[in-house]
Amino acid sequence: MPENRLANSTSPYLQQHKDNPVDWHPWGEEAFALAQETGRPILLSVGYAACHWCHVMAHESFENEETAALMNQLFVNVKVDREERPDVDSIYQSALAILTRQAGGWPLTMFLNPAGEPFWGGTYFPPEDRYGRAGFPGILRRISEIYRERKDDVAQNATALRTALSHLATAEPAGELPLSLNLETARRLVTQFDPVEGGLAGAPKFPQPPILKLLWKTWAREGDSALKQAVELTLRRMSQGGIYDHLGGGYARYSVDAKWLVPHFEKMLYDNAQILDLLTLAAQANDDPLFTQRAAETVEWMLREMQAPESLDGAPCGGFASSLDADSEGEEGLFYVWTEPAIDRALGEDAPAFKAAYDVTAAGNWEGRTILNRSRHPKLGDESAEARLAASRKTLLALRGERVRPGWDDKVLADWNGLAIAALARAALGFSRPDWLAPAEKAFAFVIERMSLDGRLKHAWRHGTLDHPATLDDYANLCLAALALHEVTGQASYLEPARAWVAVLDKHYWDGDAGGYFLTADDTPALIVRPKTAQDNATPAGNGVMVEVLARLHHLTGEAAYARRAEALVAAFAGSAQQSPFAFPTLLAANALLRDATQVVVMGERGTSDTEDFLRTIYSSDTPDIILHVVDDTSGLPEIHPARGKRREGGRVTAYICRGTTCSLPITDLEAFKEALAQ
Repeated sequence: MPENRLANSTSPYLQQHKDNPVDWHPWGEEAFALAQETGRPILLSVGYAACHWCHVMAHESFENEETAALMNQLFVNVKVDREERPDVDSIYQSALAILTRQAGGWPLTMFLNPAGEPFWGGTYFPPEDRYGRAGFPGILRRISEIYRERKDDVAQNATALRTALSHLATAEPAGELPLSLNLETARRLVTQFDPVEGGLAGAPKFPQPPILKLLWKTWAREGDSALKQAVELTLRRMSQGGIYDHLGGGYARYSVDAKWLVPHFEKMLYDNAQILDLLTLAAQANDDPLFTQRAAETVEWMLREMQAPESLDGAPCGGFASSLDADSEGEEGLFYVWTEPAIDRALGEDAPAFKAAYDVTAAGNWEGRTILNRSRHPKLGDESAEARLAASRKTLLALRGERVRPGWDDKVLADWNGLAIAALARAALGFSRPDWLAPAEKAFAFVIERMSLDGRLKHAWRHGTLDHPATLDDYANLCLAALALHEVTGQASYLEPARAWVAVLDKHYWDGDAGGYFLTADDTPALIVRPKTAQDNATPAGNGVMVEVLARLHHLTGEAAYARRAEALVAAFAGSAQQSPFAFPTLLAANALLRDATQVVVMGERGTSDTEDFLRTIYSSDTPDIILHVVDDTSGLPEIHPARGKRREGGRVTAYICRGTTCSLPITDLEAFKEALAQ
């Protein structure tokens, strides 16, 4: 009788598989010891709770008694949640890319020797031959046969892959990363954007927030309006397309088509946090109310549906949950789509106007149903018409709430919460919404109080259980969150955890030989390689984020060690970034902050109307890479700060704008301050 060992996991994804007839093991020494003892290879299956094709393969193969029996007979079966173990996922996704020379994905299906070394793999396999793919049972038999009868070939393949993986963990250093590369890269990227729909041309279409942020910051620094226009077009088309949930708020992970119409319906915390950041920037730079509306609706969704519970049915714990599934009742997108008769019944006389605005027809726009979108009618109407549409959306949202909801992965991940906290804090200031700051501070307090053990962060928490060693990305994103909260609130206490976390990274993650931070700590249970990269994926790379963290800490504290570490970090990846700059947008953007930050000193009391007017002006300006200091007098600045010793003029709020070692004359007039920032 197979023994399934996933029931006590913190991961909702692993618990989805606890009743499979497969003898699943979680990742760990027990599974590897069993493989060594029995001489069987390891079948590693990696996925996540919101993954549609993971569900498909589970229903077709892992729930099938005959297939499960074959898996149990021939392999030691290991199931991994890629969100809980991004280090494991990173290694074996890279192995698959080396094997196939194509991008991987989920479910990831890899075959390993008992030492954990991969020798073959793929992604989704159907239950029989179809889609041009071999059926999974046949794959299982063939791989087992090869492993038994061609041991030399397997060993050679495993050795070659391990060697290649080790090379991937080695960055190409260079002396420095020239700032001119940012504009060159941004302009090259824009040539690959869809001029009608925005985003990188073709399908599927991903939001690509790190790339959009590089374009935006490079526009703000260099003034090339084509970069700004590319970002704004992308945000507008996404925000009116089907990838956006027009009833409940929030963006799906990507669209399968080239027009942002048909989403892959899962919603991820990390996507929405990064898109919220972009909406905040875009809303400050132009008068389009769409960005403000989508930002507010996305925050409302995060606060309504993504606050993780203390226990299964408990009150919110303070942290944010990971994702909402694509599927409900076993069908992708069923929760979100509509038919024309359902709209007619729900809205009555308001139905015609809603249908015209949201592309609702008898035939539908996707498999006979309608994905709500405003791509054909993107312009917001007059105030009265928009009020009626808003009332209709509210009616439909309530009606949708009666449906069977998609699965909810309510675990709290430290790195994704860092992205969410920082985005909420910046949006709270940018939109003058202090009610958004409170949940950001609460989430940060949750991480501090509940996700640390013996002075070290952990990666995942769920229902009171803390698990898995923290990665570089956990520390990096939470450092940036701490600095965002420091900037928004003015509370010096937020600097302390950032400084402490950097010290942990320097001690346990820094590559003392080649520079850069490893993804995993030196005391993380052994993996076949320690990944080290500054290449962005759907989330920004921790090494790129750390350049910004270190640069900001240097300017805020005056400590030169932070600048030296940031410079060494850039140098460690500078050669790789110059060879393939499209893969390093976060590093490129952070390097600009390190090399050419604008420091703004505001001498005044936080909370007073005059001071707040100056702060709002800063956040509505186009000036990139501002380091903000709000002080009573300049004695509160680091000793090396160029504004140290300068005075407040006549008891009025006084601002200084500093670049390098030079500061402006004192500015006390708000309009003059706006003009100075614009220059």
